[in-house]
Amino acid sequence: MTAIAVGVAALGIAAALVLSAFQKNLVFFFTPSQVAANEAPQGRTFRIGGMVVRGSLKREGVNVEFTVTDTAKSMRVTYRGQLPDLFREGKGVVAQGQLGADGMFRASEVLAKHDENYMPPEAADAVKRAQQTVQRK
Repeated sequence: MTAIAVGVAALGIAAALVLSAFQKNLVFFFTPSQVAANEAPQGRTFRIGGMVVRGSLKREGVNVEFTVTDTAKSMRVTYRGQLPDLFREGKGVVAQGQLGADGMFRASEVLAKHDENYMPPEAADAVKRAQQTVQRK
């Protein structure tokens, strides 16, 4: 009986450790509208997606700022590094990072579309939902 109890306890501890590690590495996706509604976590990494607003891209050396919109709300994104070759204004983008206390999204990674007809599914769904929300108002 003691061996079974020890085995069950060890299995429980192992499961708790695996679930804890999984939860820490889980990255959620939010739209600018969801971030504006305070649905995004403060101090945790998440992804934001939508369309890059035309004329919003500003470069200073390796520092880049641009605006992402889901057609209902917009959000400024800052990124330090080289943007993907396929990154363009007016096209779909998903950025991973954290939201600062000042409301600026600080991206650690930027993902761009693959071809002129492709938008990441998360971003396409977000834009569609935002457009439906705007049409209902």
